[in-house]
Amino acid sequence: MPNAATFFDPIAQALSQQPVFILDGALATELEKRGANLNDPLWSAKLLIEQPDLIQQVHFDYFVAGADVATTASYQATFEAFQRRGYSREEAASLMQKSITLALQARDAFWADPANRVGRIQPLVAASVGPYGAMLADGSEYRGNYGLSQQALADFHRPRLQVLANAGADLLACETLPCLDEALAIASLLPEFDHMAAWVSFSCRDGEHNSQGEKLANCVAQLDGVPQIVAVGINCTAPEFIPSLVAQARQATTKPMVVYPNSGEQYDAAHKQWHGCSHSDNFAQQAQAWYACGARLIGGCCRTGPADIAALARTFKAR
Repeated sequence: MPNAATFFDPIAQALSQQPVFILDGALATELEKRGANLNDPLWSAKLLIEQPDLIQQVHFDYFVAGADVATTASYQATFEAFQRRGYSREEAASLMQKSITLALQARDAFWADPANRVGRIQPLVAASVGPYGAMLADGSEYRGNYGLSQQALADFHRPRLQVLANAGADLLACETLPCLDEALAIASLLPEFDHMAAWVSFSCRDGEHNSQGEKLANCVAQLDGVPQIVAVGINCTAPEFIPSLVAQARQATTKPMVVYPNSGEQYDAAHKQWHGCSHSDNFAQQAQAWYACGARLIGGCCRTGPADIAALARTFKAR
């Protein structure tokens, strides 16, 4: 169990001051919208090398839109992925740290203007911890079934967590996890970083199951006794599945529910393209239904942008 003297829950503090904690929206697809070429196994982490200023600008724009947190460009930043590009472990660690530094700099620049503080809590920085499948860069985070033990998954996550947990972020965003085993592997590591809080969110394939096919309610129930996990929920999942998922999961946990769906389009991992129709029209209106079901941390994932987050902020910060 974490040391109570060092462990701090920034989500509980935020929710004690406002009814909804507004997350940011997509990073990678927003970078692409602004002209970045992310057709690369590193995805958004590629710009840590090539265009760090653009990452910082997107973080800043989400703060302006009303986001209470910046989620860093470390989702696909792993030692294995950087090694394939010829970077040493030291260089890879430096780039992971840079992802957090960029978000902190954007936050500090935003907060330095007194006008931005009116009616706002100071925004947080969440270090994105992508799943094992993100390192494979083949869409496995939407399938699961890795064929790895919990111990093997813990061994994969530990070195990156050692970097991210000590680089200045306020909490960890362990996101797009397709299966319970990966969530339990990460949970087993958190006591090694007992100053850090984390949220855990699963990718889901329908209104009841995570991407691997396990019931989401059962997954969050097994995380309920982990003190450092301060919120649980769903991300990068079609918006139409969110009400059912939240309603079921809410019955299985005492933790705040986090939801940040994608636009409803489907990702083609082979061709690195999104297909289908967006269901993110009236994003803020849909979010009111998620709130009614019990969601308290609300934002967007792939193919959502600052305009969607601004609409969320207008809806919930007027309460």
